[in-house]
Amino acid sequence: MDEQANDETVDPAGAHQRIAFQGRPGAYSHMACRQAYPELEPLPCESFESAFAAVRDGLARYAMIPVDNTVAGRVADVHHLMPHCGLHIIGEQFLRVNHHLLAVPGATMATVRHVHSHVHALGQCRKFLNEHGLKPVVAADTAGAAADLARTGDLATAVIASHLAAEIYGLVSLTADVEDAEHNTTRFLVLAQEPRYPGVKDGPAITSFLFKVRNVPAAL
Repeated sequence: MDEQANDETVDPAGAHQRIAFQGRPGAYSHMACRQAYPELEPLPCESFESAFAAVRDGLARYAMIPVDNTVAGRVADVHHLMPHCGLHIIGEQFLRVNHHLLAVPGATMATVRHVHSHVHALGQCRKFLNEHGLKPVVAADTAGAAADLARTGDLATAVIASHLAAEIYGLVSLTADVEDAEHNTTRFLVLAQEPRYPGVKDGPAITSFLFKVRNVPAAL
């Protein structure tokens, strides 16, 4: 059974004004939703499956799903799930990832000892962490780490997350742009219940192909 969106009181009547994403408020997927569809209400979901289900079940118009990153590579879970999600790709969005080192008010670089974040975010900031002698601690996701820190108020802990997460959870940015690579960009796909066919005068379009090959050398 598919998981439900975080907000179980969602009114289907307003679904046309919502876009689902995986993660907590303040996640980079949340930022991609606001960047691409500022007129829609972002709907946070616990998992990719629940984001797909929100669109299938009429709780949201679209789902914003990350598929690959220029530093971390592809999002493996998504590539396994998308062929069975029952939705159509109708758009693409690119988000430049600017990581911030966030802490609670009163914390400084001198008080921070360890940094919590998603494993990919930690890997993308490895040089910064090593230079400052900060111990990385893997968390489920960036925004979740920010929410947890806001709750504990630990001066010795910082998180790597977005500036939006700082705004939502009342954290401060000790340092901006802590990612190692300036080209750090995530590509998202926008999914909907119905396909969208571009017209001949709509300009360049991308067609996605899904196929299987045998698991043998040189199959491609």
